[in-house]
Amino acid sequence: MMVEVVIILIKVVVVGMILFTLPLPLTWLERKIAGHIQVRLGPFRVGPHGVLQPFADMIKLLMKEDIVPAKADRWLYRIAPIMTMVPAFVVFVAIPFGESWRIPFIDREVTLYITDMNVAILYILAVSGLGIYGIIFGGWASNSKYALLGGLRSSAQMISYEVALSFACIGVVMMANSLSLVDIVRTQSGSIFNWNFFYLPVGPVWFFIFFISALAEINRIPFDLPEDEGTLAAGFHVEYSGMRFAFFMLAEYIAMVTVSVLAVILFFGGWNAPFGLTFIPPILWFILKVSIFIYIFMWIRFTLPRYRYDQLMSIGWKVLIPISLVNVLVTGLIVI
Repeated sequence: MMVEVVIILIKVVVVGMILFTLPLPLTWLERKIAGHIQVRLGPFRVGPHGVLQPFADMIKLLMKEDIVPAKADRWLYRIAPIMTMVPAFVVFVAIPFGESWRIPFIDREVTLYITDMNVAILYILAVSGLGIYGIIFGGWASNSKYALLGGLRSSAQMISYEVALSFACIGVVMMANSLSLVDIVRTQSGSIFNWNFFYLPVGPVWFFIFFISALAEINRIPFDLPEDEGTLAAGFHVEYSGMRFAFFMLAEYIAMVTVSVLAVILFFGGWNAPFGLTFIPPILWFILKVSIFIYIFMWIRFTLPRYRYDQLMSIGWKVLIPISLVNVLVTGLIVI
């Protein structure tokens, strides 16, 4: 029993350390992708090809003064970034990265997830939804019109698109007949055509609903209205500096990784190898698939223009939700 507890604690520490360090390579990669899309080099001066630029940025944020506006609600202002960051990390308690791995020197089988929850999808949707409170509180507590408008936009946007996102997850649950992410991946094993994306005709529809809703949920272009630099300066975190600003950015990058992981697990077979290429370890297939989605999110950011806010809300309520309701009905008829 004690050994199991120690293994779980080690898993928590390892996953936490990976998540804390992920924004370093991701920020460098995103700036490089932006540079090449815009026909320039991107970061190039700090280290070879600018690979040390994220570390320079981190040092700068650590050394910057933590400024609190004079008329801000100091307690809420300070706690808001943490309220946004913590749920982004906590969802990984229920996310699997593979089946298991045998550790040679102790000859013990260790699962590649912290816990296999039988209601993992419900847990992830519930916990990830808590991050919006940090954004709302940060926007309100800053005592700035720009920040307040960003917080209000974010609350309306996330509440609207969570409905369509939840419907997409319900569709996968209906196809897999389970709320466990491990079971959902197992039902997609055997062939690439067992992946939920190829569950015709409803699979592709659920994926595109999920993908568009995920873009809006994590405030990425073309749906980054809460941070709209053109009209709101930086939106809900316009008054933040130093490490508190870094916490908001950390939460945003972790959220991007989370939706990429969920897209792979729910629709693209998780760690299952395509075309019988089982000589490559499952964890590498999982990392490759997630990396492709992360690249797509970054590519979209520097390719598409930003929507107007009324267009954003119309897409959520007038397009995605009606299509989701029809697709739930069709999925139910197919399953029956």
